[in-house]
Amino acid sequence: MLEFERIINIPTPIVQIFDDLFEEKQVEVFVKRDDLTHEHISGNKFRKLKYNLLFAKNKGFKKLATFGGAYSNHIAAFAEACALFGFEGLGIIRGDELNENSSPTLKRATERGMKFTFVSRTAYRDKDKIAESLPKDYFIIPEGGTNTLALPGVGELINELNSQQFDYICTAVGTGGTMAGLLSNHDFKGKIIGVAVLKNGDFLRNDISGFLNKDFPENVMLETEYHFGGYGKHNAELLDFIKTFEAKHQIPLDQVYTGKMFYSILEKIKKGDFEKGSRILLIHTGGLQGKLRE
Repeated sequence: MLEFERIINIPTPIVQIFDDLFEEKQVEVFVKRDDLTHEHISGNKFRKLKYNLLFAKNKGFKKLATFGGAYSNHIAAFAEACALFGFEGLGIIRGDELNENSSPTLKRATERGMKFTFVSRTAYRDKDKIAESLPKDYFIIPEGGTNTLALPGVGELINELNSQQFDYICTAVGTGGTMAGLLSNHDFKGKIIGVAVLKNGDFLRNDISGFLNKDFPENVMLETEYHFGGYGKHNAELLDFIKTFEAKHQIPLDQVYTGKMFYSILEKIKKGDFEKGSRILLIHTGGLQGKLRE
């Protein structure tokens, strides 16, 4: 077995945040601080990796391979997990013009012992072909860490609510794996709101349905209008929101995932989209390694 308990801080705390807006609209807002699981394997990235790592260990794999970009939160977490839990890690990185020093993410991963293969953006689109070309002693974890093994790890977050009742759980959505994982745990009876962080995110409904092997659930709302231009894109309005929120609540946000989700939910509160008396839980999915630094 892998000694997660020795390294990963779980369960993560739930904290209530206060604002005149919440009092005016008569709602309560809480944050699940999943960014505190680990400095480098934070939030949903650990939860997605957990059962992938256990499966690989139980099957006798010593080598793991995955895919990602130069600034990927998944690559950062994967490299750290391999180093801490005794695997050799290989990353297939999008961009054959890149190298191990092309980003702080890749540099840190290299320092933790991860190896890389850099491929063209065209070749990268056919990840199945790349995976088939790898030696058979590699266990392959998909880009972003999302597969069927990722779902139960994310679903365990619901078990950490300690009987606290929430009407809504809100999360940022990239690949859809975190939302699918939450939905895989049927103990939560409220509504789930996902905020797509990439442009034209309507396709995520089909992806989430595919992960769950059923129709898109009725108790789920997918917001697709708060992407700020697309994945990794942002503007001054978002950055100003993050700066103001951090100063008021002392909770760090990144501009790729959590900043967009927190912004969208506060906008929905302003519009009166939540019933009076609603208890709203925002999941901080980590990813702070990709945060812009002043």
